[in-house]
Amino acid sequence: MSTGRYARHLLLPEVGPAGQQRLREARVVVVGAGGLGSPVLLYLAAAGVGRLDVIDDDVVDLTNLQRQVLHRTPDVGSPKVASASARLADLNPEVEVVEHRERLSADNVMELIEGADVVVDGTDNFATRYLLNDACVLAGVPLVWGSILRFDGQVSVWWAGHGPCYRCVFPTPPEPGQVPSCAEGGVLGAVAAVIGSVQATEVLKLLVGIGEPLVGRLLVHDALSQRWRELAVRRNPACAVCGDHPTITEPTDLVQVCEDPAVGVPTISAAELARLIDGSGAVRLVDVRGEGERAIATIGGSEAVHLDEFRSGAALADLARTPDDVPVVIMCKSGARSAEAVRLLAEGTGRQARSLDGGVLAWAHDIDPTMATY
Repeated sequence: MSTGRYARHLLLPEVGPAGQQRLREARVVVVGAGGLGSPVLLYLAAAGVGRLDVIDDDVVDLTNLQRQVLHRTPDVGSPKVASASARLADLNPEVEVVEHRERLSADNVMELIEGADVVVDGTDNFATRYLLNDACVLAGVPLVWGSILRFDGQVSVWWAGHGPCYRCVFPTPPEPGQVPSCAEGGVLGAVAAVIGSVQATEVLKLLVGIGEPLVGRLLVHDALSQRWRELAVRRNPACAVCGDHPTITEPTDLVQVCEDPAVGVPTISAAELARLIDGSGAVRLVDVRGEGERAIATIGGSEAVHLDEFRSGAALADLARTPDDVPVVIMCKSGARSAEAVRLLAEGTGRQARSLDGGVLAWAHDIDPTMATY
């Protein structure tokens, strides 16, 4: 172990040589090498954590680079785990980095976290968050969790037996489409650094055994006002996984959360839509995305009607008055929000519409490759 590399740690009485040795002997599993995983991995590698397991099945995309500082422009198109491994090796060759280019599932989660001292949740979807929480409860491993969206962030340590788990505070996931993803709602890149660095700090505290971890406390950050709030959170005796009478005794994939929201909804392909537009032009094309998304990419001739207007009912009557011989096509980024809008229109008025399958991403891929994607 290079004492020079860790000199500033060795000067801390709370860490010192003994604490640094604990870091060297530790194994941390980080799920997600994206916005949150980037600062977490960089700081844990710099701190000298002996082994870092990185789990991510994605590749680096140009839109990632605004916040995923682990990756560089030449890495675009490369697996994130490979990019992460190379970057961390440059930062600290004393750290062992183990790549897992695979998606977390009920079939592999217990094996992947086995033997970990701490697990870090840097994911961006609810299905994986619940799966990872349940696995950590069953394995008795602390889970350092973070979440970001727009200008806001949250962070806590879920550790059954010492405090609440994620399900204690959030018993069930939201319905599909209720909470936008960063790809839909946006995120200020630096917020990822703020929350990720807090996660890294919590991991180091847990490994060394110092300070007061964020167990039973949920930190909420508002970057616009630059304020932090702390909420007390408690174990739920009725929790399905860590409660007094648990009903979840093994990891289970939340298929109902991840299922295709367009199932059962009439759809139209990008190619079919292009033929309709070129043929007669008599198509009412409705874009349910926000103004910021439309500014990046849109399809000519579309009209902006935000999804919230479908949810409130404000947009339904006008769309229902569209002549029967004029098809209504609803679009969003990838098809999830437009599918919801099609359902709401049919349920509220009986007027049938179709969702653009794959959204503007499909249009860019199949029809207009010059269109910007995000």
